[in-house]
Amino acid sequence: MMKKKISVVVPSYNEEGNIQVLASKLVSVLKTLPYEYEVIFVDDGSSDGTLDKLKTLGDLDPNLFYLELSRNFGHQNALKAGYDYADGDCIISMDGDMQHPPDLIPQFIQKWEEGYDVVYTTREYQDEATIFKTKSSDLFYKMINSLSDTKLEKGTADFRLIDRKVANVLVSMNENGIFMRGLIKWLGFKQYAIHYTAEARFSGKSKYTLKKMLRFAIQGITAFSVRPLYLATGMGFFFSALATLYIPYILISYYSGHVVSGWTSILATVVFFGGVQLTVLGIIGTYLGKLFMQAKQRPNYIIRSTNLQRINDLIKL
Repeated sequence: MMKKKISVVVPSYNEEGNIQVLASKLVSVLKTLPYEYEVIFVDDGSSDGTLDKLKTLGDLDPNLFYLELSRNFGHQNALKAGYDYADGDCIISMDGDMQHPPDLIPQFIQKWEEGYDVVYTTREYQDEATIFKTKSSDLFYKMINSLSDTKLEKGTADFRLIDRKVANVLVSMNENGIFMRGLIKWLGFKQYAIHYTAEARFSGKSKYTLKKMLRFAIQGITAFSVRPLYLATGMGFFFSALATLYIPYILISYYSGHVVSGWTSILATVVFFGGVQLTVLGIIGTYLGKLFMQAKQRPNYIIRSTNLQRINDLIKL
């Protein structure tokens, strides 16, 4: 009887200082398990020495592989690339910055053996985490849970295990603007949560700037809900009704002879409602933009090179 196989997928972007330490830690943990294994690092267009490190590790260990993407496609697309080409009976995904502790992997496997199809994690940050990071994370989950039909637990991370049958469904999907946390939650199956405290980064700085965090939040919300469109409609009705309340004031002022002629109130009203209209158009435009990009049917990523032989064989074909 053949041994089952574990695949570990690690999206990596400019993680030169973390790759070797993470690979060593992963291998030491995976070797203790009674399964075959592979570790696939997805280089998401790194500009430092990440790819060179990955090539060296691949030469030294036949279980370590890399996918080099042709440019930076973003964390979620890099993660999708790993899922698409991992062939394990289960797939574990984690970040390349050492904040996802490999020591949790045996717990993942235990729950998988108990029959769970998805074992995901919810995290808390250490005390030294910035107030901005924790508060912005809390705000993100409150927003997505209030505006989306897909509910995510606070602190849900991309550190998870999925069974082969779940991976097969993900591989068959080709939607633009992937939000993997919400997508896997939406799929259903039998899921189990493990709580953990995020480790400090071993090396380097976080790649998630404020701009990227806002973009990620908008992408997550609009990927799983049309409620913002309903909200925009509600705003239109509300302010239209509010505007009608101005009519009695105009009539009373006119018949009492106290008509106030001035540009201030007119300008303020025009600017205010102009802002509301632009907000509504922006929400609608976001959804139209997503439809536009989906209609193009462009791939979520492009592989430039790899040491995975099964992919190289496909490329040659």
